[in-house]
Amino acid sequence: MAASNIEVESFLKKSFAKKPNISALEIKVLDRKSLSEPKGWDALIVNLNATIKQGTSERPVSQNMIYFVNGDIIAPELMNMKTGEHLKNLVAPDFKAEYYDKKHLISGSETSKHKVAIFSDPQCPFCKTFAPEAINYMKKYPETFAVYYYHFPLASLHPAAVTITKAAIAAELNGASKEIILKMYATQIGSRESDEQKILDAFNKAAGTKVTLKDIRSKEVAEHAKKDMDIALNMMVTGTPTIFFDGKKDASKRKYKAVKVK
Repeated sequence: MAASNIEVESFLKKSFAKKPNISALEIKVLDRKSLSEPKGWDALIVNLNATIKQGTSERPVSQNMIYFVNGDIIAPELMNMKTGEHLKNLVAPDFKAEYYDKKHLISGSETSKHKVAIFSDPQCPFCKTFAPEAINYMKKYPETFAVYYYHFPLASLHPAAVTITKAAIAAELNGASKEIILKMYATQIGSRESDEQKILDAFNKAAGTKVTLKDIRSKEVAEHAKKDMDIALNMMVTGTPTIFFDGKKDASKRKYKAVKVK
């Protein structure tokens, strides 16, 4: 029998408590999933809340982590030696019902048979092909698919994506249709570009909009962008594109294609 949630929480709390820069520590197992392979292992999604001291300042931290447990053995990662696959990448919390809101719904309806949540970066090379293809396909079957989109620009890899994302949010807040999500993928700009005006000019050309610097710097845009990033954090999204199909992380990203449609 694998260690209980209480035993895991106690062990991790003792381990992290040894770090002198951590205080107000709380550890909670949020979810537990049995792995089909390798047999006997459970994956635990653990939330850590603490105060971290850095120099003379302190800051609150809330982070979800994954641990694997088998009997009395606990490990932060498991790898498949044959495939090189990190099993941590296959584990994620179930998608929360409250995250399926109208602000993120870009196709289908609340009554559609399947719910598909997409986290994507408009400058991610794979996303540029995958996201428009997947969204356009599912748009043809609104009774089958409800598509929810969440902005997740990878700022360290694609700085331009941050501005493009804000521009798309601003355009939508100013009345643009949900098609703006697809149009932003046509923005022709280097992913490492940091000049906001150049990025905006490229976005406006691709989207047929007139978004300004003032628009993307509004409080409303910042709040929307932050909400998407917070949802991604809670769902332990680390890369793009990440897909949840009917509440479960879809590592294949292709479950929607296996659905029989009329």
